[in-house]
Amino acid sequence: MIEGCEDQEDDEFPMYEEEIVIGDSDEEEGLALVMKKTLLAPKQEEQEDWLRSNIFHTTCNIGGRICNLVIDGGSCENVVSEEVVDKLGLTTEDHPCPYKLTWLKTGNDIRVSKRCMVTFSIRKKFQDSVFCDVVKMDACHLLLGRPWQYNRHTNHDGRKNTYNLYKDGQHYTLLPMKEKVILKTPTTIQPNSLLIVKKFAQETLATSVVYMLLTALELDAMIMPQSIKELIKSFGDVFPNELPTELPHMRDIQHAIDLIPSSTLHNRAAYRMTPMEKDELNRQVQQLLDKGYIRPSISLCAVPTLLTPKKGGNWRMCVDSRAINKITIKYQFHIPRLDDMLDCLASSKIFSKIDLRSGYHQIRIKPGDEWKTAFKTHSGLYEWFVMPFGLTNAPALS
Repeated sequence: MIEGCEDQEDDEFPMYEEEIVIGDSDEEEGLALVMKKTLLAPKQEEQEDWLRSNIFHTTCNIGGRICNLVIDGGSCENVVSEEVVDKLGLTTEDHPCPYKLTWLKTGNDIRVSKRCMVTFSIRKKFQDSVFCDVVKMDACHLLLGRPWQYNRHTNHDGRKNTYNLYKDGQHYTLLPMKEKVILKTPTTIQPNSLLIVKKFAQETLATSVVYMLLTALELDAMIMPQSIKELIKSFGDVFPNELPTELPHMRDIQHAIDLIPSSTLHNRAAYRMTPMEKDELNRQVQQLLDKGYIRPSISLCAVPTLLTPKKGGNWRMCVDSRAINKITIKYQFHIPRLDDMLDCLASSKIFSKIDLRSGYHQIRIKPGDEWKTAFKTHSGLYEWFVMPFGLTNAPALS
């Protein structure tokens, strides 16, 4: 924020027009060089004497990027972060007098052998260039120490924590920022965008490797070689839009339900439904009967069903299998780790998708365990021939 103030008389300097300059990320132009997580930071009450323990820190613009700036009279050198030099591609040169820099205690020596000229600006009002030693640090991006203060004849007001200086016939007053820098984040997300810029920047800064998965709803909309298109279309029967209206073949792997010995079998009542919901549930049950996925049952162990809304106004039939899951022996091996599975996709370029329903309904229930999958509706009792949703151990098997 640029504010006008009354001219102050100074016997040591001639009268110049005065500018008060304070860094502010809201109006700094350029992309942020670094982003920090601030959502989980606890809120603190504002205090009147915040200047007592606050060092001078603000923001500046280096190469079109917003960076953190600290002015410290206790530093014997001007320092720029190695991160800034690498990411902005600043030109470096050999230091004329290499030395070792000690942080806080003996033993943490850092050898300084490079320096570079850094040009920075604050709110487009104050611009300056300074030689800085290149050091690996994370306290800030640019640290202006005693050499810069000496060359610019700065006057420090210890009470207000401001720096006054004259440059090119102009009097500047640099003001500190009260709070730590919180970079501006987008408040709206484009309806067609699946990527949040802030989250993407945080993850890319944390690692040098970026994985990106591009999907297309239609094959014709994808940009791929013609030979690949012809290959996929020649095996169109492998990826049908709808599953065959018959039971899948009995394979080597079936879903077994092993119950805890001496456990009590549950027989739960059906949930209350409206007439419209009953009709919709009966319709979906009839579709499963027509495909041969379920059959009428006389099992003593049954769980209720319910309907949950889907996008587009449709309904999904869900079986509440919590009762049977409580008495099922859990598998001792775990689901594969997601990061390990993503590592297997390295160098892959073309991906296909499969609906969960298609994967579940292609696995048969182990013969003799069908009665353990029985579910209840207002019109009857049914049991599954194929693996349904909601059963314990089903995700690991699929």
